[in-house]
Parts: sequence; structure tokens; C-alpha cells
Amino acid sequence: MMALLPNIIFIFLLSIALFVFRKNILQIKTNIQLGRAIDRTEDSGARWANMARIALGQSKMVKRPLAGFLHIIVYIGFILINIELLEIVVDGVLGTHRIFAPYLGSFYNVLIASFEVLAFLVLIAVVIFWTRRNVVRIQRFWKDEMKGWPKLDADLILYFEIVLMGLFLTMNAADLAIQLNHPDAPHYMQAGSFPISQFLLPIFDGMALDALILVERSAWWMHIIGIMIFLNYLYYSKHLHILLAFPNTYFANLDAKGRFENNALVTKEVELMLDPDADPYAAATEEEGEPEKFGASDVTDLNWVQLLNAYTCTECGRCTSECPANQTGKKLSPRKIMMDTRDRLTEVGNNIQQNKGNFVPDGKQLLDDYISREELWACTSCNACVEACPVDIDPLSIIMNMRQYLVMEESAAPTDLNNMMSNIENNGAPWPFNQQDRANWAQEL
Repeated sequence: MMALLPNIIFIFLLSIALFVFRKNILQIKTNIQLGRAIDRTEDSGARWANMARIALGQSKMVKRPLAGFLHIIVYIGFILINIELLEIVVDGVLGTHRIFAPYLGSFYNVLIASFEVLAFLVLIAVVIFWTRRNVVRIQRFWKDEMKGWPKLDADLILYFEIVLMGLFLTMNAADLAIQLNHPDAPHYMQAGSFPISQFLLPIFDGMALDALILVERSAWWMHIIGIMIFLNYLYYSKHLHILLAFPNTYFANLDAKGRFENNALVTKEVELMLDPDADPYAAATEEEGEPEKFGASDVTDLNWVQLLNAYTCTECGRCTSECPANQTGKKLSPRKIMMDTRDRLTEVGNNIQQNKGNFVPDGKQLLDDYISREELWACTSCNACVEACPVDIDPLSIIMNMRQYLVMEESAAPTDLNNMMSNIENNGAPWPFNQQDRANWAQEL
């Protein structure tokens, strides 16, 4: 029974980690489904291509070569080293050691060597990322919205990766020391190639077999437990984009960037106004229930893709660094728009969960309590933020929906904009001149 104890402990910990992870993912799914329905299933071929190009191929990341190259190293390392994770999980469940080695032969050595090289490159990339954030202090990482938890979160994930890669290489180095100095050690076999961890061997000089096994097993356990913790840390972190970048790019808006979606309710009203035979009063009586709200004042007024966008935000700040309003000192930060939307959505989701499926009004909403009107009206609607985002997030759509609410529900547009709309209504042009006077400028020619 004692021999099976490590297996039982491993299965128990793995089950808890997977259970909590599933619970967290279902909560995120539930929160996203609070958004309004929108159909993003058309042209599936183009959508798969968009996901392959942007999420899988990292095409937008490399527009900034240094950061893009380093991110690709971490990205590839994350994917490939997880193949080793599969072996660790199988070994943990069955109580084996390097179970894939007998089946893969010499190819197993190539795999382990590749994992080690990638782990070393990931360590270098992460150190450079940390240096860019905390020593070079690149401006977009030090905006107001990045204080507190967002700043700590960005650093924590880098420390996580350093520790996990360090444990991986330590585990392999101790394993190699056992293979070289104690070839007959029970449970261990001659397998693997260790081009990086071999340089750690001097640390283990003179250590007895029991001590080497203790180091190897300790590093093994800490490595896999660290991965379990990391898996469930994602729920609280911006690094949820590791998972959500793929559906987010699949369901992204494929329309031309300058095209704005017409509000169907507004279109219907205009058609009634232009139809001489239409009876607007009869049309109004045909409507059942309360009329739909124009625009958005809270997260439940947004569509589910916009809410998926909020959870996918990487907080990299590329959108904010490209925003002309932000560059000229305006309060607007597209990154903050997404972070605020995610925070409010989480708050609403927790409210519903705590009240058994019912939302209890909390006296707050996305507009004013999270996103100010000043931020919304600072936007030039240039789409620079959308173009810059490495995972196809669309902050502009949220801004425009909230602007629509201000104009059509509260009549709260800025004075200059109200004047312009009044002029269009009365004069057919943005300027305060009668239509009959339009040609006056030509009289002196």
C-alpha cells in the first residue's frame, strides 16, 4: 500500500486541479453568455484561416520584431514542453519513470534534448521580458491602468515560468547524475539527452544516491504541482489568452475595419419615416414588451463576442501605444476599456453566482462606474487599436456601443456634436447655414 501512496497522492492532486480548472472555465463561459446574441458563424473557411494566421501563426506579434520573436520562443516552448508534461502525468498515475523512452528509442533522446534547449531559450526570453518591464520600463507597461494587480500579475507569470523551467532542468540534471554515477539504481533507466542540464552536474558532485533521488523527486513534484497551480492561476490572470486567443480570433469581426454595423432598430425607424404609406403608430402597437435599449451602458448590453474579447485581453498595451488620443494626453486607453469590461463582467458574474442565478442590482454599471464619458468621447474611431491587437480584440466596438447609448438614450452627446446633428437635421449639412445660402460663396468669383 505504501508503494502506491505517491500514485494516490498524485491522482488526488491532479483530480482537484482539473476539477477547479473545469469549474473556472465554466464560470467564464457562463459570464460570456450573459452577452447579447450575435451570429459569427458565416464564412467558416475565412475564420479558420484567421485563427491559424493570428493565434497559431502569431502574425501580428512579429510586427514588433523583438517582442514578437521572444514571444514565439515562449509560445513554442509552452506547446512542445507540454509533450513532456504528458509523460510526467502518465508516470505520476502509473508510478513509472520515463515511460515513453522504451517506445520511442533514439527519438526520445532528440525530444528531451529539444525540450531542454527550448526551456533554456524560454528562460532567456523571460528574463528579457522582465528586464523590458522593470529595468528599461517601456512606457506602455507603466500606464495608470497597469498599477496594482495588473503590474503584479505581469511579473508573477514571468516568475512562474522561470521557476517551472528551472525545476525542469534541475530534475533532468539530477536524473542524469543518477544515470551516470548509479547506472543500476532501481526505477531509473538510461534514457534521454541533456545538452543544457549537463552543465548543472557539478552541483551534484559527491552526492549519494539517496540525496540525488531526493533532489530529482522533489524537483519532479514541485514542477508538476507548479503546473497545476499555474493552470488554475490562469482564471485570475491576463494569461487566460493562452486558451482564449483561438476562439477569439475565430469569432473576430472579419468586416473591413472602417465599416460600422447599423443598428437594426434605428434602421427600422428610418425606413418608417421614409415610407409615406407607413403608419408608425400601428407599427408601435405591434411591438410587444419593452423596447430594446439603444447601445450599451453595462456589460449585459454588449454581445458575447465583446465579452469574450474582454477575457482574452493580454494587457500588452499595443492598442494604447498606437491610440492617437492617448498619445496626445487624452484619458482614453483602449486597454483600460477592455480591462474595465472584464472587471465589471466578473463582478456581475459573481453577483449572479452568489444569488443563485439572479442578478441583484448593485447600483453600479460599466458606464460611469468603470468607464468615464470623457474616455468614450476622446476616441477618434480610427481603428488603430483594433489593427494593433495581436489577438484581434475590438475595443472600438464597445466604445461605439456606449456612445450610442449616451446619444440615443440619454441625449448626452457633447455640445459640439449636438450642434452638428442639429445642423444636419435642419440644414442637411454639419454647418449652421441655410441650404438656400450654400452657393453664396461662389457669387464673388
